[in-house]
Amino acid sequence: MATFVYSRQRISMLQSPFCETNSANKLAPFSYTGVAVNSSGLGASQVLHMGVKSSKLASGCYGRGLSGKTRGGVDSCWTKVYGRRAQERVLEEEAPQTSEAPGPFKLFPGQAFPLGVSEVDNGINFAVFSQNATAVTLCLSLPSSGKVGTSDDGMIELGLDPRENKTGDIWHICIEGLPRRSVLYGYRMDGPRNWRDGHRFDSNIMLIDPYAKLVEGRRIFGDSSQKLSKFMGTYDFDSLPFDWGDDIKLPNIPEKDLVIYEMNVRAFTADESSGLDVNTRGSYLGVIEKIPHLLELGVNAVELLPVFEFDEFEFQRCRNPRDHMINTWGYSTINFFSPMSRYASSGGGPVNASQEFKEMVKALHNSGIEVILDVVYNHTNEADDEHPNTTSFRGIDNKVYYMLDLNNGGRLLNFSGCGNTLNCNHPVVMELILDSLRHWVTEYHVDGFRFDLASVLCRGTDGSPLSAPPLIRAIAKDATLSRCKIIAEPWDCGGLYLVGGFPNWDRWAEWNGKYRDDMRRFIKGDAGMKGIFATRVSGSADLYKVNKRKPYHSINFVIAHDGFTLYDLVSYNFKHNDANGEGGNDGCNDNYSWNCGAEGETDDANIKALRSRQMKNFHLALMVSQGTPMMMMGDEYGHTRYGNNNSYGHDTGINNFQWRQVSCLFFLPISLFLRCIHINYDDQSHDSKIYYILSLRQLDERRKSHFRFFSEAIKFRKTHSVFRHEDFLKKGDVKWHEDNWDNPESKFLAFTLHGENGGDIYLAFNAHDYFVKVSIPPPPQNRSWYRVVDTNLFSPDDFISEGVSGIGSTYKIAPYSSILLEAKPAA
Repeated sequence: MATFVYSRQRISMLQSPFCETNSANKLAPFSYTGVAVNSSGLGASQVLHMGVKSSKLASGCYGRGLSGKTRGGVDSCWTKVYGRRAQERVLEEEAPQTSEAPGPFKLFPGQAFPLGVSEVDNGINFAVFSQNATAVTLCLSLPSSGKVGTSDDGMIELGLDPRENKTGDIWHICIEGLPRRSVLYGYRMDGPRNWRDGHRFDSNIMLIDPYAKLVEGRRIFGDSSQKLSKFMGTYDFDSLPFDWGDDIKLPNIPEKDLVIYEMNVRAFTADESSGLDVNTRGSYLGVIEKIPHLLELGVNAVELLPVFEFDEFEFQRCRNPRDHMINTWGYSTINFFSPMSRYASSGGGPVNASQEFKEMVKALHNSGIEVILDVVYNHTNEADDEHPNTTSFRGIDNKVYYMLDLNNGGRLLNFSGCGNTLNCNHPVVMELILDSLRHWVTEYHVDGFRFDLASVLCRGTDGSPLSAPPLIRAIAKDATLSRCKIIAEPWDCGGLYLVGGFPNWDRWAEWNGKYRDDMRRFIKGDAGMKGIFATRVSGSADLYKVNKRKPYHSINFVIAHDGFTLYDLVSYNFKHNDANGEGGNDGCNDNYSWNCGAEGETDDANIKALRSRQMKNFHLALMVSQGTPMMMMGDEYGHTRYGNNNSYGHDTGINNFQWRQVSCLFFLPISLFLRCIHINYDDQSHDSKIYYILSLRQLDERRKSHFRFFSEAIKFRKTHSVFRHEDFLKKGDVKWHEDNWDNPESKFLAFTLHGENGGDIYLAFNAHDYFVKVSIPPPPQNRSWYRVVDTNLFSPDDFISEGVSGIGSTYKIAPYSSILLEAKPAA
């Protein structure tokens, strides 16, 4: 049934050599110098006794003393103990100086489902898919002395017998007596070696189970002393179920009411200006501490950049122009089920990461904020054939998991721009993705997903586009995912641009890339953009008014993680990516940006004022548009990356949120903040009074800031349904004050949105470089116009939510500025 190998090499020393091509050298980190025991096909179960703390090798053997060789070349003893009626085989290693033996282990053939590791009646079951493997070995490392996060000095290897440990294409084994947590495990697989047929088997490489629910690697993000750490699967059946509360209520915010905040878990609090303890910075718990900021801003959904396990040191595996960088965005998935373990506080590892991720979701939900995950199912971390980084799928069954060009030497197809493309519509891979999504919904209570380069998910196994991709349909129709927001980034690096045409089954929303580009061009004053600007503001009916699709299926955005920040959009004409090490050749060249008169930082007051107006113009346009708005972390204070529009590899202030630029109010822990905003001042201690006064003072200062404008605009949208129509605008919903549509030189647009009971909103955007005097239409009966927004005014006059009366029949709108008037009952 199985072959057992015991190695004395410490698992903590397991390391993966950089760009190693010599297969013999790949074995070096594992140095198998232990005792091997072989047992084959004699019964339904086996018992394995091992002294895992032995200080010297066994010098003898029981039975016939058959001799063999371990991987390290040391003589071994082979022993079988069985009787005529025995149903068990017992394996013993002579180890007279043993302490703390974890055995005995009893082995059973196991079961094929569920895939991954599961606890069953008679032990721990391991199951892994490989259609083309001819040999599979399960590798185990046991926890050391009961200490979480440490491992035994030994590695146990169990060679699976395809006659007993295989059902169809699934290899499996059940082990009784294993610890219920902290066991590290992986697989070695062998099979056909012909690359031209698409195979990449290499039995020297330890592989991560694709269905591992937790992954152990280095504990501290960016710890260069552990740069070569090996990643392995692990599990935890000991911890109590997470306490979600007695009355679990998910936010379930209607899509039309969402305001999405795209953010990076680590970058949100990694900077020391966050005021958090060093062990909490950059963690899931760090996000919890900053929930007050999200509430003050007004957003009600966070879209987290990838939080699946990834290796931040992947760029440093071998010499290359990017080997100075650390992957902070995370678009390079190692495993689709495990939360990023180094986002745990205090280097807590995968079990704590899982727990703290749930704590973060629970806290966000309790604050009325939904959690959407940015997920990367289009490629993995395993790179290309020139510089492979085999950690899992490639070594388990490359021909199944990846798209290949079998007419070109079995080479990997690359529609992701990252060297490989996941074979998403293969039935096995499709089920893996669905299982992963369901896991994040049921285990972690997430509310939705944004699919990176989702057009890849619309390609067949040969890479050709599909009109009705099975995976896209399955996600839309899946019962578990039915409550989730599902958002596509509807393009890929192979040219499959599907904005407005993404297969949707009336469920899928899309990142509207045309909205981004058209808004940028109009606001900066490009000619001929007025008509398309009106189309985008009113919900992009040209793209989404099909079948039962709604305006909210357009995810409207001006800024996202990959590109300029909002500040840089109005400060740079050109990208400045030299720090990335690729000679400025990376990153998009078509940014539709305008520096307002000077490239980068300037002391010119007029240019700085113009930039401020333009940022407010962009944000106002976003918040009054029909559809679902999304903004990026840091734009609420004007974060700069100094013109770098592709900052994925910088674990520095280039990406990290700068808390000093918003307010020291949010240096307070959430518990203290909540006390401050709810306390009765007269009833508090001296210390609480000080914090209370500080909070009020800082809030007052913020009301005069860039942040204040952004926050007020979000809250105004949320309290005015006229911006959040369920259906596309009809003739009676909007009045365009325009008779100059065909003039490409016209860069001014005004319109009125008709609200219920006369609550009209008048908006005007002037992208000319001169003043425009405009006639204001009469307000509804018994109402007067109140000025809410004029982006040309200084704070706090630029946004007064209750409005300023005295608006006449005309209004002089400044260059590059916009206004918003609200019809309110006459005083």
